[in-house]
Amino acid sequence: MKCNIGRTDRILRIAIGIILMGLAAFEVIGPWGWFGILPLFTGVMGVCSAYSLLGINTLKK
Repeated sequence: MKCNIGRTDRILRIAIGIILMGLAAFEVIGPWGWFGILPLFTGVMGVCSAYSLLGINTLKK
C-alpha cells in the first residue's frame, strides 16, 4: 500500500499510541488503552486504511 500519512500526522499517531499504551501499562486507565497499538502501528507504517477509504491523504507530494 502507498503511504498516505504525512510527517506531522505520523508523529502525532506515534505519540498518542505510546501515551495510551504507557497509561494502560501503569494502570492509570483501563485496558482499553492497549488500543493505542492501532495509532502506533499506522504511524510507524505510514498507511491508514480509513484514510484510503475516505480518500484522505496528508502526505505532501
